[in-house]
Amino acid sequence: MSIQVNNLNAWYGDFHAIRDINLDIKDKQVTALIGPSGCGKSTFIRTINRMHEVIEGARVTGEIIVDGQNIYDTNIDPVSVRHRIGMVFQKPNPFPTMSIYDNVIAGLRLNGTKDKKILDEKVETSLIQANLWDEVKDRLNKNAMGLSGGQQQRLCIARTLAVEPDVILMDEPTSALDPISTLRVEELVHSLKDKYTIIIVTHNMQQAARVSDKTAFFLNGELIEYDDTVKIFSNPKNQKTEDYITGRFG
Repeated sequence: MSIQVNNLNAWYGDFHAIRDINLDIKDKQVTALIGPSGCGKSTFIRTINRMHEVIEGARVTGEIIVDGQNIYDTNIDPVSVRHRIGMVFQKPNPFPTMSIYDNVIAGLRLNGTKDKKILDEKVETSLIQANLWDEVKDRLNKNAMGLSGGQQQRLCIARTLAVEPDVILMDEPTSALDPISTLRVEELVHSLKDKYTIIIVTHNMQQAARVSDKTAFFLNGELIEYDDTVKIFSNPKNQKTEDYITGRFG
């Protein structure tokens, strides 16, 4: 599902966090957001599933058009937006008192799904999609906190997939993981783009180059450059982009 961002601005109280963002995100591609800490990357993706506005004093102006409709129209339910646009956070956040099975289907149960056969099938298919099924199929009723950090993050991805979103947002999903777990999540991102539009925030330039089709460079709340990832990393148009990716600042 494509996303069109028009003149987007976001504030935390009086702080103007992102300014006049215009961006067309392509369907079934991976878009990486890069830039130094505090440049607005995480704020930007939180506007895409309307999580920014849950913070006291936060507000948004502009448009985000998803499937032909502005998700900030007054008649749009933010909860329905978050069902269609899933979020994977920086640190794995499985529900600590729940089993692996119950973690995967938490969203489905919240939506009112009770049929055991449907839930069983969704657990298996979501864990297979998240490349976790073979590792956990014999302990689905065990507490999710018994998994490793990398497994917990893939479980959170499976939980996101279970509600069948159109878009998956990932806010530095591997920053808390070891190199092997990071590689597995990157492989997972690559495999999922056949079905989903994925936006990933990362501080890792090599990761952005490996996993994404498009890259957007943010600086001081502004979108400096947006292009094919290969072009951004080999021949950026803006000097600020080149300075950042070559390590001159950030």
